[in-house]
Amino acid sequence: MELKPAVLAVAVLCLALALPRAALSQSQSAPPPVADTPAPAPAPHHVNLTDLLSLAGPYGTFLSYLVKTDVIRTLQSMANATDSNSGVTVFAPEDSAFAAVDGAALSNLTADQLRDLMLCHALPRYQPLSTFAALAASGGPVPTLAGGVNCAVNVTYAAGRIRVASGWTAAARLVSSVYSTPPAAVYALDRVLLPVGVFPTEPAVAPVPAPAPAPAVRVGDDDASGGAPGAAGRGGEKSLSCRVGAGRGLVGYLALLAFGFVMI
Repeated sequence: MELKPAVLAVAVLCLALALPRAALSQSQSAPPPVADTPAPAPAPHHVNLTDLLSLAGPYGTFLSYLVKTDVIRTLQSMANATDSNSGVTVFAPEDSAFAAVDGAALSNLTADQLRDLMLCHALPRYQPLSTFAALAASGGPVPTLAGGVNCAVNVTYAAGRIRVASGWTAAARLVSSVYSTPPAAVYALDRVLLPVGVFPTEPAVAPVPAPAPAPAVRVGDDDASGGAPGAAGRGGEKSLSCRVGAGRGLVGYLALLAFGFVMI
């Protein structure tokens, strides 16, 4: 019975010696704290070019040619780029621009020529509007996806107006920005680009109609009549009749005076 306190004391001593070792073992096996990692950069927004051209405005003819030549897949792939130095810029002629081109000139193109024509309407990089002044100042042709000098475009910039020329198209006006968010931009044109590489001879193109002049505003009649249509005409007739009556009265007075003078 006297050994129990001694055994208890030895057990307590062993436990006291084991606790620091267990704590040390746990501290050595615990992984080091992990530093906070920055959140990943947001992925770029990718636009669906087919939906955009279908819903944004009168670009149905252009879209139909893109689909027919399968160029839409090339443009969409470039519009999905993640590199900030790539992307695509699309020049989309309006339906009225295609209607102005001789139908035979387009229908007689081979499949390869039509594909080159569509590729001529795209630049192999995202170009915001702010860069067109520099493109114009460079003075040189800007390469398109069609490649070659005969399918390049020339950009001019004057008084805030941007024009794109290619081959037989001397001045296609950039009408508006349909979409412009990296890595893709789509701009509307009022003419179809007609590169020499696709059209060896100039196709017939109807001139772009000038805007209708504003109707002339006639000032005076309605204002003088207090706003009542035709009142001014009636006022003029009344004034004329007064002048005629006064003239007749003066003639009668002179005749009477002459008769009295003769009688005298």
